[in-house]
Amino acid sequence: MRQYKYTVFACYIGTFTQAATNNFVPLLFLTFFNEFGISLGKISFLITLNFCTQMLVDFLGANLADRFGYRKSIVGAHIFAAVGMAELGILPYILPSPYAGLCIAVITGAVGSGLIEVMASPIVEALPGDAKASAMSVLHSFYCWGLMTVILVSTAYFYFLDIVLWRYLAMAWALIPAINAVIFSRVPINTLESARGQSLKMRGLFSNKIFWVFLLLMLGSGAVEQALAQWISAFVESDLAVSKTLGDLLGPCVFAMLMGVSRLLFGRFGDAVNLRKVTFAGGCVCFAGFFIASLSPWKFLSLAGCGICGLAVGVMWPGIISQASTMIPRGGTSMFGLLALAGDVGCFAGPDMVGFVGTELGIRGGLLCASVFAAFIIVGALVLKKYSGRNDL
Repeated sequence: MRQYKYTVFACYIGTFTQAATNNFVPLLFLTFFNEFGISLGKISFLITLNFCTQMLVDFLGANLADRFGYRKSIVGAHIFAAVGMAELGILPYILPSPYAGLCIAVITGAVGSGLIEVMASPIVEALPGDAKASAMSVLHSFYCWGLMTVILVSTAYFYFLDIVLWRYLAMAWALIPAINAVIFSRVPINTLESARGQSLKMRGLFSNKIFWVFLLLMLGSGAVEQALAQWISAFVESDLAVSKTLGDLLGPCVFAMLMGVSRLLFGRFGDAVNLRKVTFAGGCVCFAGFFIASLSPWKFLSLAGCGICGLAVGVMWPGIISQASTMIPRGGTSMFGLLALAGDVGCFAGPDMVGFVGTELGIRGGLLCASVFAAFIIVGALVLKKYSGRNDL
């Protein structure tokens, strides 16, 4: 296993890259409005463009991996991510339409981010050894650390150097995936097919009832995570009457930190616990957390509700993927791609529900309705108990 330590490290940095690619652009929305005169409607479309591109890549990723192989796919993913970040700081200034340059950069980066999401998990799962749940949890914790790093480093950069120099920071972020592409070109990489034999095709996956349960669980996990991640800053600032700076620190940064901590703890002790129990308990805690956050008359209790959701949802995505890999051992790269697709659909649906309902009932009402996605996780975990034939949940 020692010879694979750099492979694991490269996968961790890949997940970090994914967080940087997804979360740097939203920090610049107001800058795009002021500097280029782009309407808020067009700016908000960049979010849709990013998620839709990633969902398309999630769907096609397995076929790309089968055609080009794991190494070429993961190296190519990092090249796309690096080029996308570099384009972000260059194209708006050299193309006749700055908005067209931003769209091209977002699409390029999303291709890289989506393909990293599809490839990193099966590369870790194919490594020798039995501590897969722990490794998977640590892998996904790096998304949280990436999110925190992007927010904190970018905020410090804008404060000390001036936000008008943002394009140079974008090009600096591009160095991380560029270097990681070189690392992935040299480290040893196993495939699930070499580790477990011939994988199921998509038709075989869709005929498997348990696979549909895992799709439901991933959808619920992504929705719960992003419903809070995308709206917690606005919720803390508006409904809890906290300043913008303090709101960002108490909101997305603390939420990401608690998610990362729970994933690290799960990475340390995850192989000693029952994953279905953790999923079921996490769904219950998230359901309660949404109710506390949205209905509590006390600010500190609402913040605590958001916090316990961060701790609970942190183990969902990696835990569900590990369960799927165990219960459907021949799922292969196609399974990981489709699970990522279901998770990204949830990442889109959760915040969208909060925004849609929040227009009429406020953010509290939106968060209360979004608790239905936590119910998906609870139901899915109970159904898994039935299919596993065990009674220890």
